Amino acid sequence: MSTNSPPFKTTAVPVTSIDGHSFELLAYLPAQPRACLLWLPALGVAARHYQLFAEALAGRGIAVFLHEWRGNGSSTLRPDRSHDWGYKELLQIDLPAAEAAVHEVLHGLPFRLGGHSLGGQLSCCYAGLRDAELDALWLVASGTPWWRSFPPPRGWLLPLAYRFLPWLAQRNGTLPGRRVGFGGTEARGLIRDWARVGLSNHYAAQGMPIDLEAGMRRISAPTRAVVLDSDWLAPVSSMQQLLAKLPASARSLKVLSSRDLDARADHFHWMKSPQNVASALIHPED
Repeated sequence: MSTNSPPFKTTAVPVTSIDGHSFELLAYLPAQPRACLLWLPALGVAARHYQLFAEALAGRGIAVFLHEWRGNGSSTLRPDRSHDWGYKELLQIDLPAAEAAVHEVLHGLPFRLGGHSLGGQLSCCYAGLRDAELDALWLVASGTPWWRSFPPPRGWLLPLAYRFLPWLAQRNGTLPGRRVGFGGTEARGLIRDWARVGLSNHYAAQGMPIDLEAGMRRISAPTRAVVLDSDWLAPVSSMQQLLAKLPASARSLKVLSSRDLDARADHFHWMKSPQNVASALIHPED
């Protein structure tokens, strides 16, 4: 065996949700993992783009399963006028199927949830829906999109975006994210649910009569958050507002600079140099 072989193996885990939607989890499995992490991507970002981050964590003994949002990457669905979804489908259909697949591969390990940007927000929402024990919640470059949590003058402009983007998605059938510079081709229901939070700071899913905010207030697992000091899409104030929704959790927040990362400390560049982000999430007692 080559001495340069990584201390983990990679595999694709097929998942089929109860509504027939299929996708793959990209799994990075150490020989002797001490915990497993289900990682939720940012809006419009395919799972494969987190490979370096998953490798950094797997090299430290954490088994990582990269989730695939419906409409991205390996997902068998693409949004259009006939195919729409929002937070309800992601939280109640896809994520339970993904978690079940994780436990089937690695049964009995401490289970962690986490995510980047929208993935961090929805990991908090999903954690609040679960009855099973959660070992930890990890958030990177995330935070509530609530316009008042952003410093002026940018924050003052956000309500315009939160009204325009859902209108555009409804008129077009999907949000043409590549053209407007935000996300990918996104389902109009997803943009509607996201924008509602941006205007109100209240997490809810259309068609889902469950109090997501109440669920988040019950989360008792420790939460570790990392923000990047040049990230205007998820500033420290935005993360602080999201963490405030988790009063029962022991919360920690670390701010990393470009010097810390050896790369620009913004919303996406950390993914190319994730070692120190991984180190910030993993405590010595882990």
